[in-house]
Amino acid sequence: MARKADRPSYRCTECGWATGKWLGRCPECHAWGTVEELGAAPAVRTVPAARVASPAVPIGQVDAVQAAARGTGVPELDRVLGGGLVPGAVVLLAGEPGVGKSTLLLDVAAKSASEARRTLYVTGEESAAQVRMRADRIGAVHDHLYLAAETDLGSVLGQLDQVKPALLVLDSVQTVASAEVDGAPGGMAQVREVAGALIRASKERGMSTLLVGHVTKDGAIAGPRLLEHLVDVVLHFEGDRHARLRLVRGVKNRYGATDEVGCFELHDEGITSLADPSGLFLTRRDEPVPGTCLTVTLEGRRPLVAEVQSLTVASQIPSPRRTTSGLETSRVSMMLAVLEQRGQIAALGKNDIYTATVGGVRLSEPAADLAVALALASAASDTPLPKNLVAIGEVGLAGEVRRVTGVQRRLAEASRLGFTQALVPADSGGAPAGMRVREVADIGEALRVLPARGAESSRREEVRR
Repeated sequence: MARKADRPSYRCTECGWATGKWLGRCPECHAWGTVEELGAAPAVRTVPAARVASPAVPIGQVDAVQAAARGTGVPELDRVLGGGLVPGAVVLLAGEPGVGKSTLLLDVAAKSASEARRTLYVTGEESAAQVRMRADRIGAVHDHLYLAAETDLGSVLGQLDQVKPALLVLDSVQTVASAEVDGAPGGMAQVREVAGALIRASKERGMSTLLVGHVTKDGAIAGPRLLEHLVDVVLHFEGDRHARLRLVRGVKNRYGATDEVGCFELHDEGITSLADPSGLFLTRRDEPVPGTCLTVTLEGRRPLVAEVQSLTVASQIPSPRRTTSGLETSRVSMMLAVLEQRGQIAALGKNDIYTATVGGVRLSEPAADLAVALALASAASDTPLPKNLVAIGEVGLAGEVRRVTGVQRRLAEASRLGFTQALVPADSGGAPAGMRVREVADIGEALRVLPARGAESSRREEVRR
């Protein structure tokens, strides 16, 4: 009879839960296919090392210069990274297919090579000729930029010994596999082994490493969650493939803040940083148009001026259409209910209503509520809002306009771009020089900026007198 210690044991590779029998689904983290056999429990215990390679020293004697960031040559990426790449740091950049990850990192590799730093670009998804064609298109050919097409981890480590690069770019971590580990490339065991080996190599050599990661259909990074814990920085690359704007968001950063956002423009010649991306979200007109309103949204710490457009037409079907693009459908529906009940605009319920943003930007924060409500009211009355007006504020179900964070930063950005009027919640603070700021307490007071609504309110006040 086999002893209890000799019986095979099984462990979940995702969360570490252990059991005595195999299961298809881990009952702890509910992941499928992650329970693997470990065999008999080892009886050997770890003992202290005979000689410590790096003895502990007082923290004041540690050289902090070795962890100083070095710029990548791409300003918007440096903003998100916290100043640049730290020697020995491992950065994971994840995003949907076709969003421009390879183009961005090839540009970073070329900028690094242009500073006489040896850079190794390893591609596991394309051939070397395909990458060379992209490099010719975006102007990323340089003598210090080395290119290799490898899918074996041992070959990648061998390339590191030969080239000895200061920067490694691997596209992507899910395409490289180790012959010493069972499983297909992209599996949990393979991704864990590849990432661990490259992280060890980066720390030992003082080499910065940029890893490209795939995402699932839900937008999460593919592979084990342990991958995000192992790397130093996790970045998400976002953007609508039908728009030029691309955003890089910091999700994890051991060397800087995680609320920074980098803006890029993707075009035929490559990808470029956008220090002032607000122009992509605005439509320049000589005269205001009904159904449009401007707001200032915060992407991380960065204020961006965006335009909300609305169109209302008589419906030809019993159930009117409600179509949104770049806005949350639930919040638009809430603004329609508030306008109809609190703003006394009764015609909205019988019309087809379309709302959208300009330039592919997505407005998800509540601070855009007031702009959405004013755009809807302007479209319903076919009356344009005053020129050079921005609206900032969250609208509640009772019709009140609530305060939001960063009002002064938003107003400063609007003033810099030439806007002279603003609607903000009550008690929002002072106004920038040259800007007329009007504080509103509820949606009814905000609707008075519409010429027709303002004249109607004046007539009602005269009747009361």
